[in-house]
Amino acid sequence: MGFKFQAFDFLHLDSSFTEDELLVRRTARDFVEDNLVPIIEECFRTERFPRELVPVMGELGFFGANLEGYGCAGMSNVEYGLVMQELERGDSGFRSFVSVQSGLVMYPIYTFGSDEQKNTWLPALASGEKLGCFGLTEPGFGSNPGGMTTTARKSGDEYILNGEKMWITSGTIADVAIVWAKVEDEGGRVRGFLVEADRPGFSAPEVHGKWSLRASITSGLILQDVHIPAANLLPGASGLKSALMCLNQARYGISWGAIGAAMDCYSTALQYAKFRKQFRGQPIASHQLIQDKLVWMVSEISKAQLLSLHVGRLKDAGKVGHQHISLAKRNNVWMALETARMARDILGANGITEDYPIMRHMMNLESVKTYEGTHDIQALILGQHITGIAAY
Repeated sequence: MGFKFQAFDFLHLDSSFTEDELLVRRTARDFVEDNLVPIIEECFRTERFPRELVPVMGELGFFGANLEGYGCAGMSNVEYGLVMQELERGDSGFRSFVSVQSGLVMYPIYTFGSDEQKNTWLPALASGEKLGCFGLTEPGFGSNPGGMTTTARKSGDEYILNGEKMWITSGTIADVAIVWAKVEDEGGRVRGFLVEADRPGFSAPEVHGKWSLRASITSGLILQDVHIPAANLLPGASGLKSALMCLNQARYGISWGAIGAAMDCYSTALQYAKFRKQFRGQPIASHQLIQDKLVWMVSEISKAQLLSLHVGRLKDAGKVGHQHISLAKRNNVWMALETARMARDILGANGITEDYPIMRHMMNLESVKTYEGTHDIQALILGQHITGIAAY
């Protein structure tokens, strides 16, 4: 048996949201309840991405939600965060797909692209008619993206790309890839390129056998003498800093998304603890050890909500720093993973079954803790900010 999600607001944070923000959250919550929850366990079990939900999300404005124009919803960053929270309450892999489409594909085109690139791609990506992926990580270079070996060589009015990328969300189904490569003619400077998936020499084999993020598609990207027009260079993207700016956008959404996964685990654990009876026919919620776990969850989720809300307000005011986003991502994902583990403890053996979402969230969050900068890399980012000394 499963339990229907029960929202909670221990600190009355809803009073800090505007009516528009609450409406956005309600819209995303209803979408998840009506469309994703009924199918997500089947999708996770069979390693299937529910692509049939893409047009619906396009109509609701979930793609590039915090961008202006080009068919985008123009939401505030707090509203965008609330969408991410609700989507990840449904499933981390599903939220990852939206994060990539929004923060790692649409954002770089919006920020670094030419007018022609924006007009060509952004409306189609916003509606979900076209899908994208982001190619930075390589098989040999994850936490150290500056070590990439993918190259771009200028040849007349074209660039020729060669290299390999790995752990690419949506790569197999993408119509366009944002590929980061070192340009030989510019001394190895990292630049961003739009690479259409139908280019000869481009392939995106799907990665199978994952025990995490099974409801989203993960791929490799292979580029073998891929010719693209020089016009496919993102003119405003120069240096690795541009790629890291994109990761910062994704990390912000992750900090909210992890809260959603934690909320779902807590809601399940609380209802189960009230329902399950052990020892003299009493619900296990009556026992001190169970109450201690539930209190820890409420405390940490509430603190994470405050953190992401404040960072979102800073972002909307143009005052956020990358260190603020790193703090939120690091703290909230750690919190969510610990919440999932405690919830599994409360459910006992039942916690490992697909009758409940706990184990799925736990396995997903192991990946969320790693991607867009691992837990330890976020610590080094924060350490450098605090001390002024890079420890990489």
